[in-house]
Amino acid sequence: MRISAAGLTDVGLQRDHNEDTFRCLDEYHLYIVADGMGGHNSGEVASAMAAESVKAFFEATEKEDATWPFPIDPNLSLLENRLSAAIKMANKSIYDRSMQDASMQGMGTTIVGLLVSPERRIAHVAHVGDSRVYRIREGRIDLLTRDHSLVNDYLMMMPDMPKEAMDILPRNVITRALGMQDSVVVDLGTEDVREGDRFLLCSDGLSGQVSDERIGELVTNAGANLDRCLQDLVHASNDAGGDDNVTVVVVAVDP
Repeated sequence: MRISAAGLTDVGLQRDHNEDTFRCLDEYHLYIVADGMGGHNSGEVASAMAAESVKAFFEATEKEDATWPFPIDPNLSLLENRLSAAIKMANKSIYDRSMQDASMQGMGTTIVGLLVSPERRIAHVAHVGDSRVYRIREGRIDLLTRDHSLVNDYLMMMPDMPKEAMDILPRNVITRALGMQDSVVVDLGTEDVREGDRFLLCSDGLSGQVSDERIGELVTNAGANLDRCLQDLVHASNDAGGDDNVTVVVVAVDP
């Protein structure tokens, strides 16, 4: 199978600067979206640091004799360990920077990473925060991540919470992010990969504005045209109000 990817980020219609970052690291089949937060442009710094730190970790661990900063989890594959450790390293870098620079205190970022193994026909998904990964297959869209948000945490504890109580909860509060503490829990998942699949990584500037069903339609209708797909998704977010920065990365799996 052949893996190809493209990404696009847009400031939106209501913000004056963009705190999102994405990377398409094709040499590793690794794709990243990070959505920063914090005043005085520090969110932009945090998301860029996260992406660059993950890239640097993958570069540094190409050699078998590389030193890893975290213990290997025997329950995870080497690729899963590598992806998780890279994100944990990014968290530490952001946290340390915020402790050293008073102007950066409180900065943080979400992150989602997709690491594809074409030989094994699987993809590893890692995330912290409320940025998302979807898989679109044969016209169906599936969410592969769980938002680390106040709303979702309440739903996990009280799945039968009345809608009236749910409606008063703030929708934009996340409960996990890089840079908030000196350590972080990274959620990991593994998915099968088939020819024809499309994986979508996005910030909540898309998922918070456009329904999953509409996202799936746009990705499916774009077919093999990744540039059209990216433009259609960004336009859909802005047409819905453009309240936030929007970032999308589409990973295509073809014969």
